[in-house]
Amino acid sequence: MQFQNLSLNASILRAVAEEGYDNPTPIQEAAIPLALAGDDLLATAQTGTGKTAAFSLPILERLSAKPANRGRHIRALVLAPTRELAVQIEDSFRNYGRHLRVRTAVVLGGVSPDPQIKALRQGVDVVVATPGRLLDLYKQGHAKLDRVQVLVLDEGDRMLDMGFAPDVRRIVGTLPRDRQTMLFSATLSSDIVKLSADILRNPSSVAVTPAASVSTNIVQSVMFVEQANKRQLLREILRAEGTQRALVFTRTKHRANRVLRQLLSEGFAADAIHSNKSQNARQRALNAFHGGRIKVLVATDIAARGIDVDGISHVINYEMPDDPESYVHRIGRTARAGASGHAISFACEDHAFSLIDIESFIGHTLNKQEILPQDIASLKTSQQDRARKPQRKTESPSPSLTPDASARGSAQRRSANVVKTMESENSSVQEASPLAANESRTVAEAAPSTAPFALTRPSGKSPFPGRRSSEVPAVG
Repeated sequence: MQFQNLSLNASILRAVAEEGYDNPTPIQEAAIPLALAGDDLLATAQTGTGKTAAFSLPILERLSAKPANRGRHIRALVLAPTRELAVQIEDSFRNYGRHLRVRTAVVLGGVSPDPQIKALRQGVDVVVATPGRLLDLYKQGHAKLDRVQVLVLDEGDRMLDMGFAPDVRRIVGTLPRDRQTMLFSATLSSDIVKLSADILRNPSSVAVTPAASVSTNIVQSVMFVEQANKRQLLREILRAEGTQRALVFTRTKHRANRVLRQLLSEGFAADAIHSNKSQNARQRALNAFHGGRIKVLVATDIAARGIDVDGISHVINYEMPDDPESYVHRIGRTARAGASGHAISFACEDHAFSLIDIESFIGHTLNKQEILPQDIASLKTSQQDRARKPQRKTESPSPSLTPDASARGSAQRRSANVVKTMESENSSVQEASPLAANESRTVAEAAPSTAPFALTRPSGKSPFPGRRSSEVPAVG
């Protein structure tokens, strides 16, 4: 199917073609006809599948069919959990509606409200907003919501995770009952089902991929590493030839700042985004990351849903997330638009049970490896050796090695496998619409078997130095 078959007007099709898109993705093919028919919609699809176009294109079609009368008012409202995501959604409306007389505005916190108030006073058709700032402007009388025809909740599960449920319900309470409502979510939790029952009327359901599914183009692995060695391991991963653009996640903004200082001190082009950063600073960092001016972006979970950048080769969980849903959302930043990617998680003893929860959630056992200090040191040496001109092969060493020499030799052999695997690229990437990745399968159907590191601990060996295997909870 092509976009021309979706009953969109010529101006919208022209803009879509100018963006370089010909064929709709599965979520777009399924959702757009239902949205055009005016149905309420509950849509579940993993990140990177083109959900934004699935609701923005039918909204633009609806608004263009009945141009705004004199005294323009808000006719479509899109709620997003993060500022970054709100900005990207509004950009999509602008791009796809460039040939229409449709005005858009973004309403979010972290910046002065004055330009937003001015835009609302001048009149807009579409508002993309974060719940908190929209409620503030509504209470102040700047945002009139009594004529909204279409409401979209994007990333609904994350909205609830971040505690926006009360604000969302207050906003919904101000809207006309006679409206179309669409709820898009990457995962389908019981809370989402309850919310949908409260705000949707006889909705059509679209589930392109099962809840909690992960793209099969992502190679996932877990590295058991002591906290003191994380810094060196991160440095060597980022220096590997195959690491083109990396997103590093931490659990707290303070840790994000510490990791950023470390990276800058070691010469990496990097920046960080978290809640203590102003919106302008966060947007500058995202723009630099998107434009390739920095190689590494350090982020907290608040930004996970707002980062839509092609070409992220590695997602690195410097610290494990609080819940399995956040794990899925984090690693969904790589392997977008049909590309391949790596998701590497640094784990320690405290994360053993978290890994059990993650594996249960995604229905797949993760590849686990023990990383020892000598592995990291040998990895650095191996990468330096590979950067030099190849040397003539020498005779094999004597088989009578001392214990220390044997350990070094073993570590060097393992690190050579590390470098080789890190630098290998997935050559079988399928072509897909730039709007999103290929129609995905669950990990259980086709789980990747190749880890980005070839360091595997012997069976029965504790991944935590100084502890017996029997003392460590089983993690798969």
